[in-house]
Amino acid sequence: MIRSIEELSMNAWPAMRTLHYDGWVLRFADRYTKRANSAYPLYPSEIDVDEKIDFCETFYRGLGLPTVFKLTAASTPADLDSRLTARGYRADSQTSVQALDLKTGKYEISSGIELVSEDSEVWHAAFTRMNHISPARRVTHEHILRAILPDKCYASLSVDGRIIGCGLGVIQAGYLGLFDIVIDANQRRQGHGERLMMALLAWGVQRGAHTAYLQVMCDNEPALRLYKELGFEERYQYWYKTLPEITQEHATQGEPV
Repeated sequence: MIRSIEELSMNAWPAMRTLHYDGWVLRFADRYTKRANSAYPLYPSEIDVDEKIDFCETFYRGLGLPTVFKLTAASTPADLDSRLTARGYRADSQTSVQALDLKTGKYEISSGIELVSEDSEVWHAAFTRMNHISPARRVTHEHILRAILPDKCYASLSVDGRIIGCGLGVIQAGYLGLFDIVIDANQRRQGHGERLMMALLAWGVQRGAHTAYLQVMCDNEPALRLYKELGFEERYQYWYKTLPEITQEHATQGEPV
């Protein structure tokens, strides 16, 4: 299950460049989110693990990027986490991957919500404003979104003609991934997040989705409460292993909320 959802999420949130190396997937996207700028040890391999870690460090360093590994309980080899710790890597950004069975729920698209299949300048501008994304990061974010191959839905929620919420849904093989969920800081705790989520879930069901999944930081209490109310349940967790010199910007920019 872990490998399947990780593959779905890689397709739903593609890197700008990808390198496959003996069962590991190395992803690069100009530092925008660790998800798109980290090594995924997803599949069994044959090369000595220390040699592989050395390769990753050299490759990322050559691109001017910190070396980041994304780990789950299914990462291979099983002792990779402890090996990285012995090299000075530290755990970072513990994240809960949650799923929801869509077959029995009822989901509606309420007023004020727009769902479109292509991104727009208006959607990007609103998302950038609410997430305080720099112009350079916005360009990278747009490249990532336009590289998504499965069907996708850009959701926006407006109040009095102003967008106060954004979200992205990506569907593949009956699984609906939810990303980029954000509500304007001045409009939170008013039910807007639930309305936005319900609309994206309704869109997914209309297109045959049987399961929704999302990724949320383990310390994001408001989001965790919302997802629990909607019926999401944790399936597994992932975390990153980074070296201490990783910049704070790279450590926080664009992570799931």
